Amino acid sequence: MTVTDTEIPARTAERPAHRDANVLRWLGAYTASMIGDSVYYMALAWAAARTGGDTQTGVVLAVGSIPRAVLMLGGGVLADRIGPRRVVIGSDAARCLVVLGLAAALLFTSPALWMLIAVALVFGVVDALFLPAVGALPPRVTAPGQLARVQGMRGLATRLANVVGAPLGGVAVALGGPTLAFAAAGVLFAVSLPLLLSLRIRPLPDQKGAEPSGTAWHDLADGLRHIRRHPQLGPLMIVVAVSEVGFVGPLNLGLILLAEERHWGASGMGWIIAAFGIGAGATALLLAVRGRVPRAGLVMCLAVLIGAVAIGALAQLPSVALAATAAVCVGLFAGLGGSLCGALIQTVTEPAYLGRVTSVSTLFTHAIAPLSYPVTGAAVAIWGTGPVFAASAALCAAGALTGLAFTRLRRAELPG
Repeated sequence: MTVTDTEIPARTAERPAHRDANVLRWLGAYTASMIGDSVYYMALAWAAARTGGDTQTGVVLAVGSIPRAVLMLGGGVLADRIGPRRVVIGSDAARCLVVLGLAAALLFTSPALWMLIAVALVFGVVDALFLPAVGALPPRVTAPGQLARVQGMRGLATRLANVVGAPLGGVAVALGGPTLAFAAAGVLFAVSLPLLLSLRIRPLPDQKGAEPSGTAWHDLADGLRHIRRHPQLGPLMIVVAVSEVGFVGPLNLGLILLAEERHWGASGMGWIIAAFGIGAGATALLLAVRGRVPRAGLVMCLAVLIGAVAIGALAQLPSVALAATAAVCVGLFAGLGGSLCGALIQTVTEPAYLGRVTSVSTLFTHAIAPLSYPVTGAAVAIWGTGPVFAASAALCAAGALTGLAFTRLRRAELPG
């Protein structure tokens, strides 16, 4: 048995995720990789801004989204064919080599626009493989009853990466320019590799007919049929698709436009974003400590519904303090709904389909939902932030109400 095939015995006592060395190795690798991502994007944006104008910077930052959207579903097929751990290891190794190679090249030459575009394209391809695989990995490193706790731990790691990554990238750029920042990102990707290599993987149960076979197109179609026919996965994907489109625009571009419209300035926007992070972090910590939420399907839908109301209220409040209070509520309830949705997807999906199912949910969250940015910007320019936030809240609420309409989803439970 090779190192990449190291398995956990099928019958082991369930250990709490926060005390499981195997889960902690996965968490360390994931955290290092996410911080590396933040540092990389900071370095890329800075290098692009110094090399070209605003338009060129936008092109460099946007170009990676093309292969991510086109290849995401194929990344899920690959994860199911060869195992998510191998895909994650290969992805982090590729990112490490590409970024360190760019840093080495910048020691001898100034960054050129074509060079940055090429690296962004490679990163987009790697992300299309990495994101479905990393989402499919938790059920292979922990017991089903620990998946909600692992989602909370993953949320905490994501918040840590957001808090640490950008300042770390900024310090690296200040001290050594993009060269040092790219080198720092490469080192962080390298840190994740020995942790990933030491992971022990749980074997999949025998599921005749579920294992990928035939062509990649056949496997992808089989995965989509699995989602469509499943009494809980289909509704879950509807909730993800509709609510993400409603959340993403206001919580990213919308907050910037709201701060400008209300003359709150960068500091006001910073307080609101920080409040959202506090709420989301509190939810992640709650799940990491508690480990399970009773009546998870019902709680998930209600949390998304309450988060939608808070989004609608955000643009109606007259002061930064009140808007920050609403942002805490958005972070709390949207974070809870998202984490429970992720845990439910990993719980109800047959293990052999995890990569393909995760690729579909990730496609909505990382590729399709961001397409709402230009629509949000144009709508705010015409109608202002209030109506646009209200429409986004209505869309989020529609996703939650759709989930509540499906009895099997409403009664879904996480393993005890």
